[in-house]
Amino acid sequence: MNSPTDLLPLCRVADVPVGGALKVETGNLVLAVFNVDGRIYVTNDQCTHGPGSLSEGYIDGEVVECNFHNGAFHIPTGAVTAPPCMIPLQTYPVTIQGDQVFIARPPS
Repeated sequence: MNSPTDLLPLCRVADVPVGGALKVETGNLVLAVFNVDGRIYVTNDQCTHGPGSLSEGYIDGEVVECNFHNGAFHIPTGAVTAPPCMIPLQTYPVTIQGDQVFIARPPS
């Protein structure tokens, strides 16, 4: 288990609506926190194809469609599910403690 100093707090679970996403900026990271049927996932917020913000995209089950060029990604794995995207999305393992969402603190 990670110690509290190894974890980067992002938000409260309740801040992310079921079927929705929340953009979180912390340090040099811009992340999208997704709530897929009560399961929390964290990815980079920016689409790998262009300047689209995935937290503002269209979510259908476990897939998020970018609002810029309509490419899509599988939220849990970051895998590309629709062109024009070709590069997978970075995902982050999530830790829930109490009502807080955390990811491992990236190396400095």
